[in-house]
Amino acid sequence: MKIEMKKVKAMPPVADINVTPMVDVMLVLLIIFMVITPMLSKGVSVDKVKTRNPIAMQAADKSDAITISVTRDGKTYLNTTQLPASELAPKVKDLLSNRLDKMVYLNGDQRAKYEVVMEVVANLQAAGVDQVGLLTEQLQDKGKTESQAAAPAGQ
Repeated sequence: MKIEMKKVKAMPPVADINVTPMVDVMLVLLIIFMVITPMLSKGVSVDKVKTRNPIAMQAADKSDAITISVTRDGKTYLNTTQLPASELAPKVKDLLSNRLDKMVYLNGDQRAKYEVVMEVVANLQAAGVDQVGLLTEQLQDKGKTESQAAAPAGQ
C-alpha cells in the first residue's frame, strides 16, 4: 500500500508592507508623549498671586531663565532644586556670573509667608541681582462689566 503525498505549492511572496504594527507603535508613542508633556513644565507648581493688570514677562519662559519659587509651606526652589533661602545668594551669583542680564523671576505662592518672600528678595539683592520679576496670573472677573470692575471698592 503506497500513500502518495500531494505537493502543495507555496503562496507567492507579498510585496506590500504591513503597516498595522507600525501604526500601533506610533499610537502608543503619541499617548506617552501626550501624558508626559504636561509634566515637563518648568519649575515648581505654585498657586500664583492674581492681579488685574499683570505685566507680560515672556523671558521667564526661556530655558535659561532663573526662577525662584516660594511654596505656601515656606520651601524655596532654585528652578527645580529645593534650597534653603539662606543658600540662594551664592548659587544665584554663580548662575549670573556670565550674563549681561541680571534678571531673576520670583514665583511666589499667594499663601506664602511674606517673611519668606522678603528673605528671598534680600538674598537675591546680596547676590547682585539687578531686577526681580514677580510672576503673577491675570485675575478673571466673572459676571462683571468693565465699569463695575474698574469702580473703586467704596463706591
